[in-house]
Amino acid sequence: MLLRKLKQGDSVEIAAPSSFVDNEKAFISGIQIIEKWGLKINQNQILSRKFNSFAGNDQTRLSELKKIQRSKLIIFAKGGWGSARLLEEKLLWGQGWMMGFSDTSALLLSKYSHGKLGSIHGPMITTLSSEPSWSINRLRTFLFEGYLEDLKGKSLKKGLSYGEIIVSNLTIFTYLIGTSHLPDLRGKIIIFEDINEEIYKIDRMFTYLRLSKKLRGIVGLGFGNFFKKIDEENLDKVLEKLIYERFKDFDIPIVTHLPIGHISGNACIPIGFKASLNGKDGTLSINSP
Repeated sequence: MLLRKLKQGDSVEIAAPSSFVDNEKAFISGIQIIEKWGLKINQNQILSRKFNSFAGNDQTRLSELKKIQRSKLIIFAKGGWGSARLLEEKLLWGQGWMMGFSDTSALLLSKYSHGKLGSIHGPMITTLSSEPSWSINRLRTFLFEGYLEDLKGKSLKKGLSYGEIIVSNLTIFTYLIGTSHLPDLRGKIIIFEDINEEIYKIDRMFTYLRLSKKLRGIVGLGFGNFFKKIDEENLDKVLEKLIYERFKDFDIPIVTHLPIGHISGNACIPIGFKASLNGKDGTLSINSP
């Protein structure tokens, strides 16, 4: 599969497969950033769409996603909940880029699990304007030039691994176990993120991952952001202890505190690209597809 770099003048589609957009200012600000790069945003009616908690009913959101699969870049508008509902019907994934995180991880993982590259775990339209400059520049450089700088985290368990990288929201990933939308994890480096889940719920998901044995063939494990800054330090320490206790028997490098997830900045990562995870110095490097 040949993934094309973007160039000025290319058209970009925005899709809203999850919750309705309730922050018009953030939505417009995100569009303005994309337009400053010389890209064209195709017209949409996302701001006016609302069905219960969703950005339109299932058929509206599914039809939108199907219609834009030929685009070189699809950026999701917002997370929340609703993306996985669209996977009940068969989707024929396109050849271009598709970017989001949080709830839309379900769509990113589904595309990759069905043999297509192009999923990017990264900012959405409503979160883009709150990203720091380094994260925005990283995204632009990747889309236009194909280059990604290394990311630095905190070493929790030493080792060095190489493999294709998968990044996902932990909750969404766990709920996809047993479906056709979770890719083969053997030989992969897995990075998890989540937001404000209670420690016992994270422990519950870790336990389910262990019981399912889905992680037994992975070669590296990383963790991004999990908590907002209120009481973040204490919760992070508790989470670190939990991660080590639940995965210390895995003979693989483990890295925490990677700048990935709901807390700004959310470094873009192309799913399925070759990567290396260095548990000695906490470095994550992304190479080629």
